[in-house]
Amino acid sequence: MSDQQRIVDAHHHVWDLSVRDQDWITGDELAPLRRTFTLADLEPEARAVGVYATVLVQTVTVPEETPEFLALAHGSDLVAGVVGWCDLTAPDVADTLAALCELPGGDRLVGIRHQIQGEPDLEWLLRPDVRRGLRAVAGAGLVYDLVVQAHQLPATVEAAALLPELTFVLDHAGKPPVAAGELHPWADDLRALAARPNTVCKLSGLVTEADAHSWTVSDLRPYADTVLDAFGPGRLMFGSDWPVCRLAATYEEVVDAARTLTDALTEDERARVLATTAERVYGLRRIGRSV
Repeated sequence: MSDQQRIVDAHHHVWDLSVRDQDWITGDELAPLRRTFTLADLEPEARAVGVYATVLVQTVTVPEETPEFLALAHGSDLVAGVVGWCDLTAPDVADTLAALCELPGGDRLVGIRHQIQGEPDLEWLLRPDVRRGLRAVAGAGLVYDLVVQAHQLPATVEAAALLPELTFVLDHAGKPPVAAGELHPWADDLRALAARPNTVCKLSGLVTEADAHSWTVSDLRPYADTVLDAFGPGRLMFGSDWPVCRLAATYEEVVDAARTLTDALTEDERARVLATTAERVYGLRRIGRSV
């Protein structure tokens, strides 16, 4: 399989409910996720559609999870990068990041993330203690993943302007209101973020922002077209959001949707979205076996 056809899944999760609870999995709608999901569950699905490397992303804000994920990556020929969590507001955040990088698998720590979407303060990113932590992330050579709701995008624009030395990666395109069929003000705020050169976006999570039971690629296209136009293929990367995507689609269906949504691109442009943007932004090493 040629390099242009190979895929990096820049956003997925795993969790083991026997190790710790995932307290965000509540209610009937999320009930299918209340089970353990492992790399062994993911790998055959990913390999079958041409994925040769992935980025494993944090799920809960506890310090123990990131070392566990790094250890998983250390023993895997699929997970090329880990986006972990640490307390950005802690005075010793720089030391914490340095210690994580020294752990087994620490060379695969590529970024940090916090559940900003759950913060009631719309300007949480702009707090002085948070900005200090973000500078430490940049100083460690890592990127910062943004998991925000659409109404929280304006603060991300200001944060990106205040911290030009840090690369911000917007998860799930900022969670646009796909099910409602609305583009604005999400599209305007997204374009404002894309105007900052230190920002990147993930083509991920759209199926679960759509109607989980009746979505079509046509429902997703206005949002995919907006992010493609705003960021361009060189600053856009594919992510499955597995296993959360399973609420609306199989892994194969998510990959097929991404391929269809990028069908107007050149071969090189599609390769950027499906693989090389993630490799470049996260600094991924080629660890996967040929597919």
